[in-house]
Amino acid sequence: MGYRWVVLAVGALAQGTNAAVFLGLPAISPALRAHFDLTLPEVGLLLGAVNLGTMLTLVAWGAAADRRGERLVMTIGGAGAAACLALAALGGPWMAGLALVGVGLFGASVNAASGRAVMTWFPAGSRGLAMGIRQTATPLGAAATAAVLPVVAVQAGVPAAFLALAGFTGFVAVLVALLVREPPGAVRAKGRHGLVLGDRALLRLSTASGLLVVPQFTAAALMVELLHDHRGLAVGVAAGLFAVAQVAGGFGRLAVGVWSDRVRSRVGPLKVVSVLVAAGFAACAALDRAPVWVLAVVLVPTAALALCWNGLAVTAAAEMAPEGSSGTALGMQNTANYLSATLTPPVAGWVAATVGWPAALLLAATAATAARFLLSRTRQPVR
Repeated sequence: MGYRWVVLAVGALAQGTNAAVFLGLPAISPALRAHFDLTLPEVGLLLGAVNLGTMLTLVAWGAAADRRGERLVMTIGGAGAAACLALAALGGPWMAGLALVGVGLFGASVNAASGRAVMTWFPAGSRGLAMGIRQTATPLGAAATAAVLPVVAVQAGVPAAFLALAGFTGFVAVLVALLVREPPGAVRAKGRHGLVLGDRALLRLSTASGLLVVPQFTAAALMVELLHDHRGLAVGVAAGLFAVAQVAGGFGRLAVGVWSDRVRSRVGPLKVVSVLVAAGFAACAALDRAPVWVLAVVLVPTAALALCWNGLAVTAAAEMAPEGSSGTALGMQNTANYLSATLTPPVAGWVAATVGWPAALLLAATAATAARFLLSRTRQPVR
């Protein structure tokens, strides 16, 4: 069925476009500060507005996708996000902040609905690869935006950058409306959302997933700071190593997806990755004062491992849900991820500044160890 790859391509494009906003906008934070006359903490609040909106509506959008289908949900969500991005270009910092909350409120539709589309179109034997492709769109979308958006902001201004994001988001919403449909006989959920949200196995998996975000976002937020400010590596080299880790992690999402298809388990590989991430961050803490190249040799693959697991957790959550309720399950799992992603950078940064870098790295290792403990009580057969 070649059409399922069309659905995957459009879903991955929508996922990457959504990531372009909440992960790509920080690339123009200096321009945002200058345009809106903001302090560093204030621009941090502005950029965090998207995450706030996303956290508030993930479960609701997932439930809507279960009842109404992916096309309607992603089309409405994409159109709403595009309108809010356009609104952000028109006013001052308060309007931009409220508009970015709206971007998150509408953009959250993609997270659950595009994952549900993969679940309905792909059989269990190739679902891990399909979810890996979808999840890889997140770092790729962020990377593409980081390369293009600063050029737009410098040459045409911040409002033009917002309008560029709005235009592409609206274009993807049109593609969704034209190209995405459900397979014949797709099951729609009816009144199962409370059952899904109260499922203990899903709650354990979602909590474990949120814990694994701690090392992921510790590396994402602090890796360059660690190598440059703490260990004296040139900023260009530190940023280059960070980029290598991001690319390797993106390809790792594909690799672990194929692995999970072959062993017909998502939780088993997720356990292995959790142990490797915990061991890697513990090793980095021990190597804090080692020669910087030794630290980098361990830190880069550790950061890549911390990035590669997301597709496994997303697929496991969708497969644990009752038939027709995968959107709600994905909304719950993603809510835990976004909450952790919001809290981790300031907490890890505070620990590094007040206690020390080894403590921040050990915090990441401890979170991965706790995730592995929760996963030891979770069994999830591939359907």
